[in-house]
Amino acid sequence: MDRRVIHLPLHCINYRRIYLLCFLSLFLIPLAGATEYIVSPAPSDEFGVSFAGEDVKIVEDTVIPYWQFLLWLAAMNILSVLDILLCSAKLIFVILGFRIVDHSNAIGILKRKHIYAFIKASPGTCISELANNTGLNRGTLRHHLKILEAENLVDTRSDHGKVRYFQNNFSFEEKEKLVISALQNEMIRKIISKILDEECNTNRDLSTTTGISKGTVTWYIKQLKELDLIEENKVGRSTVYNINPDYRDTIETMYVKFFE
Repeated sequence: MDRRVIHLPLHCINYRRIYLLCFLSLFLIPLAGATEYIVSPAPSDEFGVSFAGEDVKIVEDTVIPYWQFLLWLAAMNILSVLDILLCSAKLIFVILGFRIVDHSNAIGILKRKHIYAFIKASPGTCISELANNTGLNRGTLRHHLKILEAENLVDTRSDHGKVRYFQNNFSFEEKEKLVISALQNEMIRKIISKILDEECNTNRDLSTTTGISKGTVTWYIKQLKELDLIEENKVGRSTVYNINPDYRDTIETMYVKFFE
C-alpha cells in the first residue's frame, strides 16, 4: 500500500547548544566589567580610610537578578515543551500513515534517481555526457555520484583517464564493460562496424569507407589492439585486421543493444 506523504516545514533545532549558550551567558554578564584589584588588610577598623594616600573607591558587588535566572529557566522549559510537541506531531503523522519528508533531502534523492536512470539506460556514460543530459553541473554530479557509489548503486571503470559509470547490480561483466567503454567513441564504432561486417579490414579500406584519415585509423587501431579487441595478420604486403574471437560475441551483442 502506498504511503501518504506530507511535506512539513519543520527545522531541526539543536536545543543543547541553546541551553549551553544560555548557561554561559549567565557568567559573561557579571564578567563584562571586571577589573583587577589588589586587596590588603586595613590598618584600622575604620571603613574607607586610605592607608598610604591612595585613592579609595568603593566597589559594588554585581549580583545576577533572580528574575533573570527565572527568565532563562522558563525559556529552556518552553523550548523543551516545543521539542516534545514536535516529536509528538511527527509520531501522530506516522501513525496516520503519513511520511514526513525533508525537502532538501527529497530533492537530492530525485536528482540521484534521475542520474541513476540515465546511467542504467546509457551504460558507460561519462560525467560530461551526464552533465549534458541531466542539466546538472559537474560539481553537483560528482557529489551525487559519490553517494551512489557509496550505496553500491553504480560502478566505475577508467577508460584512458576518463571515468565511465555503470549500473552496479552485476548486470555487466568486466569484458562487457570494456567493450561498452570502447564503443562509446564514435570513430571506434565506425571502424568496429566495418570490420564486423567484413566490408573492409585494411587501413586503406577503413580510411576510404569511414572517411577517417589513415593516420587517425592507425591511432584507433592501436588502441583496439591494446584492449585486445582486434587482431592483425599479414597477408602479402597488407596488414589485415579482424575482431578477436574471444570478444566477437560480446561486441556484436553490446553493439546491437546500445549503439545500433
